[in-house]
Amino acid sequence: MARAHATQLIALHVVEVDWKHDLDDEIPASRELASTVLDLAEGAAARARLKMETELLQARDVGAALVDEAASLDADVIVLGLPYRKRRGGDFALGATIPYVFQNAPCTVLVIREPVPARVETALTIRKD
Repeated sequence: MARAHATQLIALHVVEVDWKHDLDDEIPASRELASTVLDLAEGAAARARLKMETELLQARDVGAALVDEAASLDADVIVLGLPYRKRRGGDFALGATIPYVFQNAPCTVLVIREPVPARVETALTIRKD
């Protein structure tokens, strides 16, 4: 999709900072995870022969930071990753960020859910004896 339209790709990771910390405080564990995520995104882009910029933000609210950044960049689309998670009782868990972005984004929003883990997929398979 990006190559066909000569699109500028920006991978953005937002570290959510609680109220015990200032927004500019260094939070080492969160920064390490964010760096790993952004490195993986850069690697995927490189394998697809696409150029990608990366950004790391710290904010109180991830959804609001994503929407604000999309607006400031005049983004055409936001692509969000969704981990496969289920709550007790079997309901699929979206969290708070995705609904916020859906409701407030100034552009198209795409959500890509990761595959069902093999152990869950196996448990969901109906076996006939």
